[in-house]
Amino acid sequence: MLERKRRKDAKDHMEITFVLPADAPPGPVSVVGDFNDWRPGTHELRPRKDGMRAVTVALPKKSTHAFRYLGEGDHWFNDEGADALDGSNSLLRT
Repeated sequence: MLERKRRKDAKDHMEITFVLPADAPPGPVSVVGDFNDWRPGTHELRPRKDGMRAVTVALPKKSTHAFRYLGEGDHWFNDEGADALDGSNSLLRT
């Protein structure tokens, strides 16, 4: 699931929060995409008080980004709440 929020300190960026259930899939999960050079571990999802896990990334407005999630055991998967799919990647439009 994706949550979007305008950044108060920068009019040209948005805060995108990538959200998954705390235990599905089990183990650590990172969001990887063109915004972090597809480097696993750069944006690892962390537990939230609401029982979910999440990570927030600031991205430029009016742009499109490809991303996927990477779970334990080299398990790659897409976000069902993405704006679109492009081949094997999820797409996010800010």
